Amino acid sequence: MYSIVAVCTGNICRSPMAEFALRRAFEAAGLGERVRVDSAGVSDEELGNPVDPRAGDLLCREGLDASAHAAQAFDPARFADRDLVLALDLVHWRRLRALAPDAPAAEKVRLLREFDPAVAGSEHTELGIYDPWYGGAEDFETTYGMIAAAVPGVVRAVAGELDAAVPGAGRARDAGDA
Repeated sequence: MYSIVAVCTGNICRSPMAEFALRRAFEAAGLGERVRVDSAGVSDEELGNPVDPRAGDLLCREGLDASAHAAQAFDPARFADRDLVLALDLVHWRRLRALAPDAPAAEKVRLLREFDPAVAGSEHTELGIYDPWYGGAEDFETTYGMIAAAVPGVVRAVAGELDAAVPGAGRARDAGDA
């Protein structure tokens, strides 16, 4: 099974939004049985807390139920059983790469927006998704829009990797392939 973890700061806003959006997209693509998605935070400050109510409301409007979510901290041991570690912002990307036990583990860390074709070719420093926690409902909408724009690219890339794992099934697709 291909395994993905989405990571933000406290695991109550951005990463749960990414987790639930990705789960739905993999299910819709017929890959729900082959891909596992969860989320975590680089901080343990929110440990055990539910999703932020503003994120929960937005996910509910999107038809996604995050009511059972409980924030968890990213454990570096997860590098061993995760194929892709999706950082939501640059500070997370840097922290996760610093936590990686070796170079192959560090290579698993990608910024979620690297998979958004609309920002292909952008500087790496421009690919973060800011924390909506400090704003209002409109900030959560903007953040979710950025997440949602990257989700199809993640699905395409993972589907390509899964196809490549089956002899003769195809080639691995890069995030920028359409």
